[in-house]
Amino acid sequence: MISARFPNFPGLTPPPIVAVLRLSGMISAGGVTGPFGGGLNIAGTSKLIEAAFSLPCLKAVALVINSPGGSPAQSSLIHKRIRAFAYEKDVPVFAFTEDAAASGGYMLAIAADEIFADPYSIIGSIGVISAGFGFTGLIDKLGIERRMHTAGENKAMLDPFQPENPGDVERLLALQKDIHEGFKRLVRERRGERLRGDDARLFSGEFWTAGRALELGLIDGVGDVRTILRARYGEDVVLRPISASRPWWRRGAGAGAGRGYNLSTGWADDLLGAIEARLWWSRLGL
Repeated sequence: MISARFPNFPGLTPPPIVAVLRLSGMISAGGVTGPFGGGLNIAGTSKLIEAAFSLPCLKAVALVINSPGGSPAQSSLIHKRIRAFAYEKDVPVFAFTEDAAASGGYMLAIAADEIFADPYSIIGSIGVISAGFGFTGLIDKLGIERRMHTAGENKAMLDPFQPENPGDVERLLALQKDIHEGFKRLVRERRGERLRGDDARLFSGEFWTAGRALELGLIDGVGDVRTILRARYGEDVVLRPISASRPWWRRGAGAGAGRGYNLSTGWADDLLGAIEARLWWSRLGL
């Protein structure tokens, strides 16, 4: 069930309504849920997006974004779902960034028609990254024998328990290039002539604060959701937060129980997810 209450004024003209949808956390198929933090994916946001665009008397949808990025596929799916509803309902979309709209987080931001940021927001990081660890020296030191059998010569590509293979790295870089080219096309499509600066800089993976991002055309202005929307729609604009409501029997039962979270089975996965999310934020110095 989605919570999206709105006032009813019989016989009166209702004030302009703007749905406010918060998109916070690392973007991943798993979502990094549980007591250690939130996450973003299409499964968890699709109904919220639909609810945001379904409010009566809707003038606009505001996305409040705070994400260091993550899965390109999940970022793309959320982006496309927002654009699909924006076209269907013919409603403008605004994005407001908090700490960061970087990498996949910026892909979410460009789903909006206009992007605004706090002066201290981190914007950009239009690139692709893959990271991992190699354990060959460790297993040799511990006297562990690695046993693996595959059908398909590339099935074990980038196995962390084997020495890095130059051919595997070449294939990974080709994959990253394809994803990066798609990301760049989407940014050009959504930002168009507002972009300023050469591609080598814009798409290098570098990130900037709001002032520099504004100079480069990555955002449209500096400001917060309340100030910008009151200036745009008037002092009586009503900002309606869109959030998932919980059944009454789960309310007040704690972070884990409130999500239907099983502490006996999920804590290890969530701890690892929280560590991964912390690494993503650390890349931005946050």
